[in-house]
Amino acid sequence: MKKRKLRLSWIFIFPLIPTLPAAAELPDLIPREALFGNPVRSAPILSPDGKRLAFLAPTENGVMNIWIQTIGRSEAVPITRYEGRGVGSFLLNWAFDSRNILFLRDEKGNEAFHIFIVDTVTKELRDLTPYPGVKTNNYALARNHPGEMLAALNLRDSKIFDIFRVRLDTGTLDFDTRIPGNISEWYADENLVVRAATGIDPKDGSAVLMVRDGNDKPWRDLLRLPFGEKGRFIAFGPGGNSAIVESSLGSDTSRLVEIDLQTGRTTGIFFGRDQCDLGSVLIDPITREAQAVFTEYLRPEWNVLDEEIKPDFDLLRKFRPDAFAVEDRDLEDRKWLVTYWSDTNPGTYALYDRATHKIELLFESRPDLSRYRLATMTAEIISARDGTKLVSYLTLPVGVKPDRLPLVLWVHGGPWARDSWGFERFAQLLANRGYAVLQVNFRGSDGFGKKFLNAGNRQWGVGSMQHDLTDAVRWAVEKGIAEPGRIAILGLSYGGYAVLAGLAFTPELYACGVDICGPCDVNATFRSLRGPRRPVFLNRIGDFEGDPEFNRRISPLYHADKIKAPVLIGQGKNDPRVRIEEADRLAQALSEAHVRVTYVVYGDEGHTFQRPENNLDFWGRVEEFLGRHLGGRVEPYRPVPGSSAEVRIQR
Repeated sequence: MKKRKLRLSWIFIFPLIPTLPAAAELPDLIPREALFGNPVRSAPILSPDGKRLAFLAPTENGVMNIWIQTIGRSEAVPITRYEGRGVGSFLLNWAFDSRNILFLRDEKGNEAFHIFIVDTVTKELRDLTPYPGVKTNNYALARNHPGEMLAALNLRDSKIFDIFRVRLDTGTLDFDTRIPGNISEWYADENLVVRAATGIDPKDGSAVLMVRDGNDKPWRDLLRLPFGEKGRFIAFGPGGNSAIVESSLGSDTSRLVEIDLQTGRTTGIFFGRDQCDLGSVLIDPITREAQAVFTEYLRPEWNVLDEEIKPDFDLLRKFRPDAFAVEDRDLEDRKWLVTYWSDTNPGTYALYDRATHKIELLFESRPDLSRYRLATMTAEIISARDGTKLVSYLTLPVGVKPDRLPLVLWVHGGPWARDSWGFERFAQLLANRGYAVLQVNFRGSDGFGKKFLNAGNRQWGVGSMQHDLTDAVRWAVEKGIAEPGRIAILGLSYGGYAVLAGLAFTPELYACGVDICGPCDVNATFRSLRGPRRPVFLNRIGDFEGDPEFNRRISPLYHADKIKAPVLIGQGKNDPRVRIEEADRLAQALSEAHVRVTYVVYGDEGHTFQRPENNLDFWGRVEEFLGRHLGGRVEPYRPVPGSSAEVRIQR
């Protein structure tokens, strides 16, 4: 991409809105293409023999496909040739034969995933689950069985997933395990035997870790976590005789523990932090011992448990000052594939040889961004109205004082997820246009202990989850960072719901809002939810189905007449979570309430926008929308060839 000089014609300042303070001091405009176009390369995976690298990159048609490259050589070749909707990074793995690559792919975002396999030598591509109406939600591989895998398929019943053993060479399926109805996750050992599973007790929503000794052995409860506790199965321990588990029993934050599979006794507590829960756990691929734990309170941090790898981590820390993660390891555990990132680095990838202690830089995902001045992200602790501490992140425009700026509140989805420190392309785009960007871990966000997580129970919309967002905005105003009257709220999924709730229940606070695939009628979104997770949603949200008044109280659809600020809605036509009918109802209700609403539907997308053409189109619309109502600068919107955007309502 050639660097273009900034021209005055690139910047629009819309009338009737105060202009940005010291706008001339802002850096060059970052083109949307640099942030929302395809990365040059991304999502690398290392072959088990350590000889080759696979990664995602655009082919000549601009669609993300799988490429392979021999380590030590510069030549790379594509081995898939999808058009339209490409390959995503979700469950993209080498098979243990070091020849085949497996990945999941759906059609136009409908989340009806199939498992595909591509031969890296012949480039033959096959659908391993080519059954109409059948989908998968998981698969498992094992180094001791390189020619097969286990896959969860709803082949017997559309609502029930069973485990099948699949031969990679022929695609032959053999029934392996019938999953009881309350099981939500399953885990295979190194011999590719399903020996652990987690389920939900439908009576009280408690989580149960179940184990068995073999395919022909009965399941038995190993660990029960009452509703409100946090826990998950991490891995089988050394020899397959124990389970390494995350558990909050006896602690507010989660800890890493080992449980004997026969006795159910906790045989060791490896690690825990007082301020935050555990993140990813590094497991030795050979010994199966826990080696390091990733945590994040304000910023990412590795906690090394195994002294043997401490020198390796010291070298990785010295190589770059950024945060890092070990993404992949070869079978001999000699080569490590490492990702580095920061608030100004979207991803740099390196190969570390443990024997020679050499680190080789492989590639950067978006090298063009190095031409531009990127904004830094700072961690802020904000006090809510009752004194609760909210870990938040603030991204400020480069080159201007943080004095009465237009503010964008970017609300994370989930809601049982969290905002983290690191590169955020939405924040970079908005900060470059002159906005302060605030991200808040409101009550109910994950990662800060079970008390904080459970404080969000039954607090959607009109409770503390939304109050925390309101209090964070008021904090920014009181600090002099944000200017009242020039504040927007944006969000995706639950974040989109929070946008609508904020506009309806605190209409005086926001000048406009952008809702992306957000629920507007909670019962309409979740009433079809069945299976083991249903009691958890009812406990977390409240009885949205059995109590119509409660549902109306927290659902913004029924308060459309209270919304006064303009709204931009982006929706995937094939979204299986927030269905298009729900978004249609919202847009129509807003229009009838005389709200200035623009409703854009993308015909080949689901619950998020995957195709770059659609992201470029939508964020171009977001820029103009915010410029019109907050006064930021804008790279003018231009129709994007290949986008499936359809404007259904605009008033």
